[in-house]
Amino acid sequence: MALARTFAIALDGVRGHVVEVEADISAGLPAFVLIGLPDTALGESRKRVGAAAVNAGCPLSQKKVTVNLSPASLPKQGSGFDLAIAVAALAAAGAIPVGAAASAVHVGELGLDGRLRPVPGVLPSVLAARDAGFARVVVPAASVDEARLVSGIEVVGVTGLRAAAIVHGAELEPVDEDPVPAPLAELRPVPEPDMSEVTGNEEAVEALVAAAAGGHHLSMVGPPGAGKTMLARRLPSLLPDLTDADALEATCIRSLAAPGAAGELVRRPPFEAPHHTASAVALVGGGSGRIAPGAIVRATHGVLFLDEAAEFPPSVLDALRQPLENGCITIHRASGAASFPARFQLVLASNPCPCGHYGSSDADCTCSPMARRRYLSRMSGPLLDRVDIRLTVHRLGLAALRSVAHPPGNGRSSRELRLRVEAARARAAERLSATEWTRNADVAGSWLRSAERRLGATAIAPLDRALERGAITMRGYDRTLRLAWTLADLDDADSPDVDHVGRALFLRRGISA
Repeated sequence: MALARTFAIALDGVRGHVVEVEADISAGLPAFVLIGLPDTALGESRKRVGAAAVNAGCPLSQKKVTVNLSPASLPKQGSGFDLAIAVAALAAAGAIPVGAAASAVHVGELGLDGRLRPVPGVLPSVLAARDAGFARVVVPAASVDEARLVSGIEVVGVTGLRAAAIVHGAELEPVDEDPVPAPLAELRPVPEPDMSEVTGNEEAVEALVAAAAGGHHLSMVGPPGAGKTMLARRLPSLLPDLTDADALEATCIRSLAAPGAAGELVRRPPFEAPHHTASAVALVGGGSGRIAPGAIVRATHGVLFLDEAAEFPPSVLDALRQPLENGCITIHRASGAASFPARFQLVLASNPCPCGHYGSSDADCTCSPMARRRYLSRMSGPLLDRVDIRLTVHRLGLAALRSVAHPPGNGRSSRELRLRVEAARARAAERLSATEWTRNADVAGSWLRSAERRLGATAIAPLDRALERGAITMRGYDRTLRLAWTLADLDDADSPDVDHVGRALFLRRGISA
């Protein structure tokens, strides 16, 4: 009997778990047995590994080969275990030194010709290997750039099983073979539209700056042509570049989307805009096989824009309520569960009624009061209570257009507005340096309401009156406080005064101070 082991990674969302791959060769009829809770794709690796080993010139033993994936209670999915299974089987047969095989983590799918194919999730797999204390990881040649985004671990790229065996000390002659390229991913950087293209709408532009500075959620209601979509698509251009930690997390999510999609760190905030026919699974994630991240996960550290929000099914919109509070989503299926980050900035845009003309001065609304209420009630009260800024956007008429004294964008480009946002965020980060938060939108309400940080009686009076008469909820009270701090940071003030609180109340519910 011969026994050898190596290691692979099983992904649970963006988290990786080290899996010990054991191979045992014993007397008996030729057989290849795979145990350890594999899914269908992983169970088929027996055929792939056997054919790949023969075509690579290092066939497996003709005795009984048993491969165990440990821990056996952890579900394993996908074809990324192929290379580890083949290396363990070859090491058990004596073709590869046992010690060399046991010192590395292996990630990759084998083709029948013995070449190694890239798989999704290489970046989070390499992160998990490094965090587990491994010094070396072997990946497909097409995934080397992605794997080398992780520092502190040696990345070895190989074209196939034969090359991997040689790396581990097998006495084989190297052969020239073309690496399998990664599938072409439609992830080319798209130029961000600039705020200089926006004419007028000064209040809306300032509200977007406040949303960007504090990380606040935003809702816009207005007739068609008022500029809601134009404004929302320019919000990412106001956001600062991602920090190293946030960029790495965003890139891990992109890595899960497709093999080879994460060749470099994601430095700009992502932007996701699903169509209003999207299902709850498309929005939050899921699937019958591998649990895939949804739009809210792909928008992590960026913007999730729901255009025509009132056209989404209410059940789909309400699925956002928990992620908005928790900043993460755990998806449960019969086969297991997966956790993903979901720290996104939500932007809702909607018409005021089915015909879109309610409140418009240049067209008559044909909707009944009941139809208008039914239309906007698709966005439930609990969902809107989590939105900090609620704007009513009006069409810009010819007279207003001619009265604009400044060029489009009010003379301010996205770059200039981003400098204001970055200065406000730096001020907030300095104030919150002793805490776990960096943005005003993330601060706990109890921290803001504590005796040491509570605003003066004069400044807080409008907010207290609004709470007393039931105009806002306790959650709304805290969210208005956070927005007031953001407005103070934009004005370079030490703390919010009554004007900042009044403006925050107006932005939240149109309540006058």
